[in-house]
Amino acid sequence: MGQLSIFDTDTNDNQPLAARMRPRNFDEFVGQQHLVGEGKVLRNLIERDSVSSMIFWGPPGVGKTTLAQIIAARTDAQFITFSAVTSGIKDIKTVMQQADKMTAIGARTIVFVDEIHRFNKAQQDAFLPFVEKGSIVLIGATTENPSFEVNGALLSRCKVFVLHQLSPEDIAQLIRNALSDPRGFGGQDLRMSDDVINALASFANGDARTALSTLEMMVLNADHSSDPADGHEVITVTTEDFEQCTSRKSLLYDKQGEEHYNLISALHKSMRNSDADAAVYWLARMLESGEDAMYIARRVTRFAAEDVGLADPRALELSVAAFQACHLIGMPECSVHLTEAVIYNALAPKSNAMEVAYMQAARDANEHIAEPVPLQIRNAPTKLMKELDYGKGYIYAHDTEDKIADMECLPENLRGREYYHPGSQGFEPRFKERYEAIKKWREEHKKK
Repeated sequence: MGQLSIFDTDTNDNQPLAARMRPRNFDEFVGQQHLVGEGKVLRNLIERDSVSSMIFWGPPGVGKTTLAQIIAARTDAQFITFSAVTSGIKDIKTVMQQADKMTAIGARTIVFVDEIHRFNKAQQDAFLPFVEKGSIVLIGATTENPSFEVNGALLSRCKVFVLHQLSPEDIAQLIRNALSDPRGFGGQDLRMSDDVINALASFANGDARTALSTLEMMVLNADHSSDPADGHEVITVTTEDFEQCTSRKSLLYDKQGEEHYNLISALHKSMRNSDADAAVYWLARMLESGEDAMYIARRVTRFAAEDVGLADPRALELSVAAFQACHLIGMPECSVHLTEAVIYNALAPKSNAMEVAYMQAARDANEHIAEPVPLQIRNAPTKLMKELDYGKGYIYAHDTEDKIADMECLPENLRGREYYHPGSQGFEPRFKERYEAIKKWREEHKKK
């Protein structure tokens, strides 16, 4: 076909570690269990050799090309690969014409396009008629949102499979596989502690290729010495090797252990104590150690309601905005959004009234779990419910002069309960004034 396949077999040991360790089957594949776990749809399609046109969308180094390789190894169809960087329309048309001929004799053709988002509209259009009439099955791989980068007509004929960023645990497993597999360093006496493996797994930020390339560099940079007992070579990879090869300090941090909770506690309590400098330091400690930015964003968002609340309602708005920024652009760019949210929350006036109100209400809710909803505030969509007095006595607040109804909304056994106790900081005195005015109105208009 005149196409150089990215899957050509090469047993040359000079291949990069990431290429040598590319998984050959599902047993070696790590991550994406929502797609390739036992019984999942994509795995079933591949194992039955019945794949249809599809696009793999996900960040770098998560297994898009590897899945194409597994399909190539299992299919009976002719498998052709294109690179969007080097292939032109002429190459595409030549292969499409040959695929047409193969279809005439009952043979299938699968075309894999790596980095399909790099193809321009004309190049993508060249595939469309052949996908429509079934001459080829098109598989594309992209790091960009296909909704914006793939022609609508072509996209509508492809199933999009979303691949997720690999977790630190996935990356650590890939590193251990490389240390034990003969294709990697399995034939060598290579010693590397769990702390170093975990630090590298965090550094890789979900990218298997980055992890394995860095591992290879660390091994080359490591101490190579002879064992005194028998003289065989021993390779020891240390924290210092990690720091030299990544230009970053390996901070004391275990995202699953005690230090994880110590640091998030330090951030939370520094913000609560209005210490912006300490809060930013603890934020940086976590991010530079590889903590998930989304986890921190969730905690900061919780803080905005738990410790600031109505003393400054803008704190929650800004924290949610920072959360969305972390989700949309990720690290390292979102570090500045988190810093803004952390400093704002640290400097904001404080109130724990929201937390106190909910905890008191939750206690009553659990102790009075069977309290019936008052009839006047029950919904009455049917005739029977109306006959049972559902909704009887309900007053629509908007129809009243003061926009408040003289109507009880708590269960009978909880009447008079107060959960919200406004504080004296920031905006909360305004809410307190309104809250007290409503209570006074209710007392004055209480039904006799």
